Amino acid sequence: MKTLFQDMTMIQKIGLGLIASAGILFAAVRFTNSAKSQVPLVFSQKELLSTLWQNYKIDNLENGTGRTLDKSQNNITTSEGQSYTLLRAVWMDDQATFDSSYKWANDALKHQNDHLFSWKFGQRSNKSYGVLTDQGGQNSASDADSDIALALLFAHEKWNNQYYLDEAKAIIRDMWKNEVVTIQGKPILAADDVERQSQSRIIVNPSYFSPYSYRLFALVDPAHNWQGVVDSSYDILARSASMKLDKGQSANIVPDWIQINRQNAEISAVGNGSLTTNYSYDALRTPWRIALDWKWYQEPRAKTFLDSMSFFRDQWQASKAVSTTYSHDGTTDQMNETPAMYGGLIGYFMTSDEADAKEVYQQKLQILFNPDTNAWKKPLGYYDDNWAWFGIALYNDNLPNLGATIKPAKL
Repeated sequence: MKTLFQDMTMIQKIGLGLIASAGILFAAVRFTNSAKSQVPLVFSQKELLSTLWQNYKIDNLENGTGRTLDKSQNNITTSEGQSYTLLRAVWMDDQATFDSSYKWANDALKHQNDHLFSWKFGQRSNKSYGVLTDQGGQNSASDADSDIALALLFAHEKWNNQYYLDEAKAIIRDMWKNEVVTIQGKPILAADDVERQSQSRIIVNPSYFSPYSYRLFALVDPAHNWQGVVDSSYDILARSASMKLDKGQSANIVPDWIQINRQNAEISAVGNGSLTTNYSYDALRTPWRIALDWKWYQEPRAKTFLDSMSFFRDQWQASKAVSTTYSHDGTTDQMNETPAMYGGLIGYFMTSDEADAKEVYQQKLQILFNPDTNAWKKPLGYYDDNWAWFGIALYNDNLPNLGATIKPAKL
């Protein structure tokens, strides 16, 4: 069995597994507890983020095209991957990379009949490259569409180019048309553009919810009730975390996937083997997203929701580790850890558990970086790289709300 980290100070790999979540594979790594006794590294956090961004472009972007590669899956590209690249580029003031990455997404992923993006691109069975329609790759993913639109709004404010704003508005309007479903008068963000066709239930991924984005969407798209999507997101997060779903009890942790009945708005487990109620590679993004809404807008529901996630404080205090996968009732079979999990969870710790936040940051995120080589101590996969970076940036207050200067559009 190959190791992911070897000869790493304070971090030891003891097992490698491939875990499937929503059709995506990631590496699982376990850390030791010895980091807590070591002296923290000292270096510029801004330099760390900038250096890791430069390394990310070399390691994960196709040379000359701006395409984001997931090398763990035969160099596929997802709309999610493009959205992460765009967000990092605009926060890093890297307009050249932003433009090339968005152009590639526009050319290769954008639908012909709307402004949304196909979620999966790669090598087909005939060796050609394109959207993987045999795997449903032509469907949209609403988190990616939302993050791409947000990145474009940021780009307009940062670089003062009307093109970015026009593109963002077109995406936002088509998100409302094709990805927002109204149930009992409440607009809800579905997982994709297919759910609207279902008369019985819609599939929802709670980790796709980014209330801070919808607040900005409301400014540029006042014809639609984006504040209603903010409200439904918080309602669904709270209900799905507290419900038993398909387990005997709940640990009050948000599930990766749920379904919502279109007639009575009841939430339940999907009942599909790959779309589970686990807290894992999808759900780990939720505390980061909700912490950003708290940081930017001081939304009280964000603080309340994050405070309710004390399960993770208990896990950390018990073993100085948090697993990559928990069942909805809080049980786990083995203690596999990943940088991505800590990148997402730092949003919970820094908002609701400051006493442990510094430990988690130093022992599980900062320690991944080697200031002597200005790189990760060992290479991280595309997903771990992104979410470790997002977590480090959030903790160090390096994710400004670039949309704070947007003026409300007139109807």
